[in-house]
Amino acid sequence: KEIILEFLSNFWLLLNSIAFFILLGVLIAGVFKMLLPDSLIKKHLGQHNFIANIKAAVLGIPLPLCSCSVIPFVSALKKSGASRSAIQTFLISTPITGADSIMATYAVFGWLFTIYRVITSVIISLLAGLLTLILVKEEESDKKINKDSEPQFKVAKHIIGQPLSIKVVKAEDRKNIFQKIVSYAFDDIYKDIARSLMIGLILGALIVTFMPENLVDFISSNVLLNYALILAVSIPLYVCATASIPLGISLLSAGFSPGAAFIFLTAGPATNTITMSVVLKTLGKTSLIIYLLSVIIGSLFFGFFFDSFFPESLGQMFMIDEHEEDAGFIAQASSVILLYLSLKYIFNKDAKVIKTGGCSGGNCCSSDS
Repeated sequence: KEIILEFLSNFWLLLNSIAFFILLGVLIAGVFKMLLPDSLIKKHLGQHNFIANIKAAVLGIPLPLCSCSVIPFVSALKKSGASRSAIQTFLISTPITGADSIMATYAVFGWLFTIYRVITSVIISLLAGLLTLILVKEEESDKKINKDSEPQFKVAKHIIGQPLSIKVVKAEDRKNIFQKIVSYAFDDIYKDIARSLMIGLILGALIVTFMPENLVDFISSNVLLNYALILAVSIPLYVCATASIPLGISLLSAGFSPGAAFIFLTAGPATNTITMSVVLKTLGKTSLIIYLLSVIIGSLFFGFFFDSFFPESLGQMFMIDEHEEDAGFIAQASSVILLYLSLKYIFNKDAKVIKTGGCSGGNCCSSDS
């Protein structure tokens, strides 16, 4: 009974530490969705130069796409004529960060670690994009896709003597915009990560509860073992950026260094067997090798850099026990809401926070005169 209570306590502490910021983060991501339509992103990634890579890295930061949900988007980018180097950059930058992940990282690890994580993800993604730009040649079929994907004819026709039919699009009121933001934030973004987040919380609580103290001492005294174990687990494991945070906290509590936790938070969301197979099929073997080497070498380098140049005491501020006394009403209420939404989405695939009504007669958005 004591072990079960300890596990539940650790689970609740982990949930309290990130719940409010995840709720806030997915709402911010919903706003980004309204401001950054897919067509705008595809337009700016179509150039075959390093500028397109920079745009891909920057645009990838706020987007709430995990390593698997980014795959359909990448496929659309490819069909729209985006360069391989820009796709490579986007594919690494986007899953590592995201509006929801950035907020949750700040809640647990603080501003220094959060800024470090965002900046290094951009650097790693740009490195991969640059190497792809230099080493991988764009095929002619790739360059022609953009033109071929456009409509062949763009003709507006009006027959003289016939009544002119004009479609009037009604302006959306603030209520509808808010509903769209909330619906996308929770019914799309959070619904996609709910299961992964709960698994991450459960695994994190298990690590904190059952990790032997002698193993903690052994791990904390072997930096190379820290890194090797983390990489071995991170690369094949599927975990989104937000769901990786509870595991990152648990790894720190279990004796792993902050740099090792950084490696997990970087390599985990950016790589998994599904993503690697898609990169191989979509971008080719050379691009896959560049992708893996960039993530592995980049995460190892910046993880080692973090451990070397920041004080060891910095790691103490990440410990799970630090958040036990900070769980106020807002944290507790956010945890209840997040847990409710998670269970709702996991056990009911058709569940929605906002149910949008249908349009009768197809006249909701237009009228003929």
